[in-house]
Formats: sequence, C-alpha cells, structure tokens
Amino acid sequence: MGSIFGKLFTISTFGESHGGGIGVVIDGCPPRIEISAEEIQFELNRRKPGQSKITTPRKEEDLCEILSGVFEGKTLGTPIAILVRNKDTRPQDYEEMAVKYRPSHADATYDAKYGIRNWQGGGRASARETIGRVAAGAIAKKILRQLAGVEIVAYVKSIKHITANVNPDTVTLEQVESNIVRCPDSEAAEKMIQLIEETRRQKDSLGGIVECVARNVPKGLGEPVFDKLEADLAKAIMSLPATKGFEIGSGFAGTLMTGSQHNDEFYVDEEGNIRTRTNNSGGIQGGISNGENIILRAAFKPTATIGKEQKTVTTAGEETVLAAKGRHDPCVLPRAVPMVEAMVALVLCDHLLRHHAQCRLF
Repeated sequence: MGSIFGKLFTISTFGESHGGGIGVVIDGCPPRIEISAEEIQFELNRRKPGQSKITTPRKEEDLCEILSGVFEGKTLGTPIAILVRNKDTRPQDYEEMAVKYRPSHADATYDAKYGIRNWQGGGRASARETIGRVAAGAIAKKILRQLAGVEIVAYVKSIKHITANVNPDTVTLEQVESNIVRCPDSEAAEKMIQLIEETRRQKDSLGGIVECVARNVPKGLGEPVFDKLEADLAKAIMSLPATKGFEIGSGFAGTLMTGSQHNDEFYVDEEGNIRTRTNNSGGIQGGISNGENIILRAAFKPTATIGKEQKTVTTAGEETVLAAKGRHDPCVLPRAVPMVEAMVALVLCDHLLRHHAQCRLF
C-alpha cells in the first residue's frame, strides 16, 4: 500500500510518532555493501529532534538497531530491518487534539479516510515517520558512492524572504553542517536563525525551500514514459511531510525564458565526453539523466502545529479554537535537509540498479 516505495530497491516504513518505535524494511539491496550502524546513525543524528535551539525540544537519541540483513559489516543481499525506538513521548500533550482538528494538518483527512487515527503526535502523519526513510537513504547513499561515485548534498536555500547565495556545483557537506540551520551561506544563515527564533517566540512557524544537488550521476538513468527520473524524484520529494512544491533545473523560472535561452547547447569536453554548456534541464532530459549535476528544489510549508490560537472544529463538527500544545519545530527546513537527501538517494539507487539490470541483457 502507501508505505512501500521503489521497484528494485524497495523500502517499507512502519511505526507512529508516539508508538513503540519507527522502522524500515529494505529489500533489493545488493550483497557485500559495507555498511555500519555508525554510518546510518550519522544521518539519523542530522534528522533527530532536539539538536539545536531552533528545532523541537523533544529529546530522542534515535539510536538505530540493525535487526537483519547485515553480517560482519556487510549487507547479505537479504532484507534489512532497522528499528528506532521512541523514548521521549508525551501523549498527554495531544489530548485536546483528540477531539479538535489542527488546521492544515492530517487530522481531519485521516478521520475521513480511515474513521480512526492515532492522535498522539499525529501518528503516521508525523515527520517522525521519516526516520525509516533516512535510515534507508544512508544505505542507498553508500551503494551510489560505491557503485558510481555519486554524491548528494542538500541545504536550506531559503526561509520565508531570506534567500542564500549558494553554488550547487561546489557546495560541500561541511559547509552545510557548519551552522544549525544547514545553510552554507553564513550571512543568510544568521538572518534565518534570528527569524526562526523570533517567529517561535510569537508561537508561529515558517516555511522555505531546500535545494539538493546530485553529482557524478551516470548517464542513462530513468525509464520513460511513466518512470521518468524527474517524475520519480518529484513523487519522492512530494511524499515528504509538509512539502508543497517541486522544481528541477530552471523550474518555474524557465517559463520566463525563450527556447533559445533555455536550451542547453552541447559540446565535447577535453576528455571526449558530450556535455552541456548550461544546465537548465537540471541534469535530466527526456526523463533520462544526461551526466550533468541533478539540481532540484523542494518547497516546505510552515509547520502546521503552532501555539497560536486558531479557529477550528471538533470531531463532532462544533466550532471551537485550538492553541496546540506539544513540542514542534518552528521551521522544518533544517531537519528536512537529510530527508530530501534520503529521498533523492532512494530514487537514484533504485534507478541505478534497474539500469544495471537492463544493461546486462545487451
């Protein structure tokens, strides 16, 4: 059903925000890939709550347990199960939300679909569900590096009206991790942090854009017509909580250009490789990777659960007001960075394995 993603490299996530734990089962991972709990933990630490003054104060170690599929530091080629147990749960903070719908959250729609929902922290609608994606993404990143030398780096491009000046072709993980907002532009980062702190004091929230670049992606990934690489990337990104938009390459700005301005002219480099002089295509043409850097952007809305009083209705249809309790991010962007990287890695890993499977026929 809706908790399974991928075709050859597949993941199935499970768990709720305030249940016993969150996890993922990964199938289709090649054997003999070196992976450790520490490598997975590195990515989970970038995603976990309570990591800075601008994230939710919920304290979770998010320690990963590899239950199967890895032996003596290498993958077996069998299903890999990873579990992270929930520790710092406070379900009492959500008692009011059991009968009052949070505006722009999934409460009302989950009730409409299932007739039941886990109101403690939002259940599966909580961003805590992404633990499984990030854990699986760590393995996908390792496969991509080992088989093709692919590097994936995401960062906060903008928060509200503050936009960073970043070159996606050269940005590094170290630059991204140099500050708590995960913006490589230090001047913009300081302004973002100040704005987030100010907004939190007002019991409100902010949105913004995460930009991501995948470098050294092999040519030929993507399977038209319905499995175009950008189509699968769009689905992956838009499946993340709080996403409201997806762009690749020139994106919507390309609508302001003419064909002659937008077309990426070809040339042959010094090593005899066919390249493009510009990259308005964002590394994908005709649904297939062309060897240039894949550059995409994800728009995240302001966090839906806020402490400011808002008008809403009860589950019985009575008008009321709600000032949400609980521990929530005033801006999801800093913690969304590893989530975006993970989803891009999962798509590219799946398509890389599918490409190899096809190529073996010829």
